[in-house]
Amino acid sequence: MAAEFPSNRRVETGPLFQRDRLWHPPAFTPPYKTSVLRSPQKAPVSFDNTLSELTGPIFGHDLLGELDNDLTLNFAKTGESAIGERIIVYGRVLDERGKGVPGVLLEFWQANAGGRYRHKRDGYLAPLDPNFGGCGRTITDEDGGYSFRTVKPGPYPWPNGVNDWRPSHIHFSVFGHSFAQRLITQMYFEGDPLIWLCPIVRTIPDRAAIETLIAAFDMQATVPMDARAYKFDLVLRGRRSSLFENRLEGN
Repeated sequence: MAAEFPSNRRVETGPLFQRDRLWHPPAFTPPYKTSVLRSPQKAPVSFDNTLSELTGPIFGHDLLGELDNDLTLNFAKTGESAIGERIIVYGRVLDERGKGVPGVLLEFWQANAGGRYRHKRDGYLAPLDPNFGGCGRTITDEDGGYSFRTVKPGPYPWPNGVNDWRPSHIHFSVFGHSFAQRLITQMYFEGDPLIWLCPIVRTIPDRAAIETLIAAFDMQATVPMDARAYKFDLVLRGRRSSLFENRLEGN
């Protein structure tokens, strides 16, 4: 579980950098069929951040259960564990200036090792694992670090095209120090050939942006005879500093 960070550490306030929407996929992407109905029909309108978007919420470690960041055990019967390739996912939550962000709530959820979610609407024929619930959470430490244990999720087919498959992935919901720092994203695994065939991934126009969603295998962080490791950093919107005419690059 992430370490405690000092309660008297000052949380940054103030306006956030504007989003670079060219870095994000267009809302309307017909090869990803769901986007046709979900995408807005009119151009977006830009508003300044409201006070409620710039402040709170604040999460503390009293929110966490003992096994919230261990998906191999947090749904398992006593003495048993989830089935699959045991892995550790770790990294840092950073802002756009490269600063670690402490006290960030990360929630994660995924399919089991066979590619099936514990959800009543998941009709994939892969079996459910009675010892795997598929969700957990943790809070970043003082330097923005986090880690959790799980099993590597399996790929699964989905009814987008005749033979479309989702690559192995883990969903992340990230809550920074304000509602405007909220991020929902997915993490993929280095070396998976399905990444480059997935219609959802292919909505992203920039290959470099796609590569930021791929966790790197880290042999040095593996636990011998136990679990492999993958490193995955996440970047949230950063705060703009006060304007200094001799330091424009910092604003």
